[in-house]
Amino acid sequence: MKINKTILIGALCILFAGVIFLTNAFNPVIRPITHLFLMGSSKGKDIILFGLLGLFLILSQLIKKDIDSNKYLKISIVLGGVLLILGILLEVIFRMQMGIKLNTVFCSMTNGMSSTSILHTHLLKSILGEVLTQIIGPFIQSDINTGVGLYAYLPSFAFLVILLIPVLFATSVLSSQKRLWPTNFLTAFFSSCLLIGIIDGGMFATPSYVGLFGLCFIYKHDNGFNYLVGRILKDKRLLEKTKPIHRIRNFNCKEIRFLFKRYSICFLIIFMIFLRFTIAFAGAEPDYYTVDVVNPTENVDLGNISVEIINYENNSNTNKTTYHIDPSYNEMELINDLKVPLNNSCEYYTVSWNIYSYL
Repeated sequence: MKINKTILIGALCILFAGVIFLTNAFNPVIRPITHLFLMGSSKGKDIILFGLLGLFLILSQLIKKDIDSNKYLKISIVLGGVLLILGILLEVIFRMQMGIKLNTVFCSMTNGMSSTSILHTHLLKSILGEVLTQIIGPFIQSDINTGVGLYAYLPSFAFLVILLIPVLFATSVLSSQKRLWPTNFLTAFFSSCLLIGIIDGGMFATPSYVGLFGLCFIYKHDNGFNYLVGRILKDKRLLEKTKPIHRIRNFNCKEIRFLFKRYSICFLIIFMIFLRFTIAFAGAEPDYYTVDVVNPTENVDLGNISVEIINYENNSNTNKTTYHIDPSYNEMELINDLKVPLNNSCEYYTVSWNIYSYL
């Protein structure tokens, strides 16, 4: 096997992932960059990103079979979309089984706080977290949230969904074969983002958008991007292997159809973002936060959190305390603030959505 630059860069990425795992020294440098496309980046996401990026780059050079890489790229795009849809379906079934509303954030207090919602799901993450905990549990640092607290609540078919992730990994590796170095790197990057989004965030998470739409961009504009990079870098070898970008000469119906087909991904991006905000606003409760605390201890004290109304429900099926909380709180801050007084004081709690708190 010939060691080329791509393999060396891949090995450095994996090595860097190991360094991030062992130390926090690079967090101030990495986090401001990765949080832009990983939706509130965390140490765990950073480790997975560089680890996957390195693997994809190395494996793209090890397999030298004569295959249609675009065919496998198309399969990856479809399979990635299916996994994102199944992730939302998993959230809906989970909530129906638990008897909780769709427009809430579910926070398990078992084995540390772990949250999930339709807008940002962590259910699939909890399966991988459970596996990692069983294998290397003592070495996982406290600032890496594995989501294992959600594992006990998973619907049974979740394990079938998780089996599709190795298949997606394999098709992503095959989709990077025989590509020129600019799109080879982008394919590895977007595939890594897509896998992270599926595991941590789901359909409406930023890494899912970046990964899925990035792969669609490569599928439609592989040659054009390589040609553009070749022109910018004045790389003759790269230009020899690409064709000039299509230029519009006459703005007629044929050209309009061509542009619509070629850039239809932009409309899909706009639709997905619109759908995300539509669901968030439709499910919002702007008047107050509804916080349901299930199986609380007798002496739960929310501390300085401003509570407007408290209702108690205690019967053979449910032991629940409902709080109505001042809507002036930022939703994410409230969820994180609640985990302090509710630690070891309940089984789980749910918080209603309030997207207006981010405006």
